Amino acid sequence: MGKRDELIAKYAEDLKSKCGMEPDMDLLTKVTIGCGPAVYDADASTVAASQESELETVKNNFLIKKLGLSDGPELMAAINKAMETYGMSERNKYRAVVYYMLTKQFGKESVYG
Repeated sequence: MGKRDELIAKYAEDLKSKCGMEPDMDLLTKVTIGCGPAVYDADASTVAASQESELETVKNNFLIKKLGLSDGPELMAAINKAMETYGMSERNKYRAVVYYMLTKQFGKESVYG
């Protein structure tokens, strides 16, 4: 099993155990691949939920640029909902897991079609 497969398995486990979701493995794999080399970097692979600038980056680079959503207060509300679902006390919120939840939340699976 390659490094990426190990990460995808870890992300799937987080979705099940910490977020209470049954992951769509095909979509999770595509989202993980879409994150590029960031998933292999300890700092870049996680989202710092307590940093406003980090949440803005998720909003601008993922929700607006990648998913093609229009900016509005609902975007930050969705990010906050994803962070709450993951668990605010959870220190390591993996970027691929957060992006997966946001993709599902907005029904934008077709972006990864």
